[in-house]
Amino acid sequence: RYHPLTRNNEFARAYTRGKSFVHPHVVLYVNKNRLGRTRVGITASKKKARRNRARRVLRAALYEVLPPDVGGYDLVLVARGQTPRLKSTQVAKTLERQLRAAGLVQE
Repeated sequence: RYHPLTRNNEFARAYTRGKSFVHPHVVLYVNKNRLGRTRVGITASKKKARRNRARRVLRAALYEVLPPDVGGYDLVLVARGQTPRLKSTQVAKTLERQLRAAGLVQE
């Protein structure tokens, strides 16, 4: 398991200082931290009708593709409108491409 991002200022730091990777399925923010461990935050808008489903899909996809030895990063996953209607395997493919673009996952 990964450590959670819990405080609003931790999310805000990832949004402002982090690099974003945008896709219609999910938006990924990646920000290096000095803790030596990876922290993960998952958000879904309150406007989304299937908010819990979106978070569950994102969590399952992330645990499928993120290796345990990534290092010290803060990752924020933001659900998009399509996210609740997708399978976690579809989102996992998208996340893997985004993590590869961020340099966190090798081929």
